[in-house]
Amino acid sequence: MNTVTELPVIVIGAGPTGLAAAAHLLERGIEPLVLEAGPAAGAAVREWSHVRLFSTWGEVIDPAAEKLLALTGWTRPDPEAYPSGGDWAEQYLQPLADALGERLRTGAQVVGVSRVGRDRIVDADRDAQPFVVHVTYAEGREERLFARAVIDASGTWTNPSPASASGLAALGERAAADRVTYRVPDLQDPAVRARYAGKRTAVIGSGASAFTALAYLADLAKADDGTGTKGVWVLRRGISGSTFGGGEADQLPARGALGLAAKAAVDQGYADAATGFRTEAIERDSHGRLVLVGEDGRRLDPVDEVIVLTGFRPDLSFLSEVRLGLDERLQAPVELAPLIDPNQHSCGTVYPHGHGELSHPEQGIYLVGMKSYGRAPTFLAMTGYEQVRSVAAAIAGDLEAADRVELTLPETGVCGGAGLFDSPESDQSGGACCAPAPQLLQLDAPTAVAVSRTTTAEAPAAGCCGS
Repeated sequence: MNTVTELPVIVIGAGPTGLAAAAHLLERGIEPLVLEAGPAAGAAVREWSHVRLFSTWGEVIDPAAEKLLALTGWTRPDPEAYPSGGDWAEQYLQPLADALGERLRTGAQVVGVSRVGRDRIVDADRDAQPFVVHVTYAEGREERLFARAVIDASGTWTNPSPASASGLAALGERAAADRVTYRVPDLQDPAVRARYAGKRTAVIGSGASAFTALAYLADLAKADDGTGTKGVWVLRRGISGSTFGGGEADQLPARGALGLAAKAAVDQGYADAATGFRTEAIERDSHGRLVLVGEDGRRLDPVDEVIVLTGFRPDLSFLSEVRLGLDERLQAPVELAPLIDPNQHSCGTVYPHGHGELSHPEQGIYLVGMKSYGRAPTFLAMTGYEQVRSVAAAIAGDLEAADRVELTLPETGVCGGAGLFDSPESDQSGGACCAPAPQLLQLDAPTAVAVSRTTTAEAPAAGCCGS
């Protein structure tokens, strides 16, 4: 076996943050090996290719990655334009993957990470041992790989949270799987469109994804083939000004417009809002339709479909043999957790962070990107890029650069996935946080909001009134 410093750094996940990590490592003269479970780079992003980001191209391209791409003759997209998930994958992530060449392996599922000859119990000479990473390839072959460090950028996309507020699946949720989805549907797909057209659909969640799903359903209801389409927005808390995010005050205008579009969908009668409702069970009525039952015994009118957009959670199963220091609530690194706790912070109060906040008792392993946030919903691509810049510098031994902050985040409103709406011509009302009076209501004061066809989020967001 090579000496530890001659081994590559293994990066788990070839999404935006993982690929950026590889670029920063190469810039430092360190060999990366990127392992992607999906069939192609950006596999998760490709699953929401119909979505348009609320960040511009200038905000979703990593500087080190751009330098690497420049060597290939890559043409940078218009920095002021808003890409869709498909654009992001095809025009940036795939060219970046191609530039990495054999340093990227797809169809490579990481099933375990440990130290060579040391399970999590053993202290003796632990830090001197390289990491061993067990991989299962799509064709069934297994392999052990060795690394000087491990950067886990595998995200949370494959682990959506359930409908129930308890964190467990609602009673009957699994049995209703044929009518429940945990993704914003692509209503431009004819088969998907037919599933929701003319139907009554519950949308559970209070973040960017929920905003977008409501706007999509409203858009469908206005179309000739969507007559009778109706949304039911299920909120665990009450309605207040902050429910709809930062509005026109948001430094990311398209992000602020998401909440305004959701408000317009309700105001204009395309969706009702059931507030103060915490789902306990999903039952079927005599006609096979779904009935949401609340913890307080309330039963909502039957719906045909349910879209659950209540956030995501990290898969920590393959990290069971390494010593992680995770916050008991958020499942985020203990030093980072207080900065991103959605009980206390919105996007504007989270300052950029790096290797210090991302470190663990097990030296040399880092959780980055959306996975570093555990169950917290507030995340931006540029945050992940700053994380891996710092982590790569730390692995290279350049602590001065690793400790330096090289990013200023936009403030106001709530963070989370993606979604683009055209600039709204509307006001954002203020209001105190969270008045959780249980009720089914339609909001007053219709608000005109121009909504683009492609609008949505990779992950739900939450501010002080997030569910």
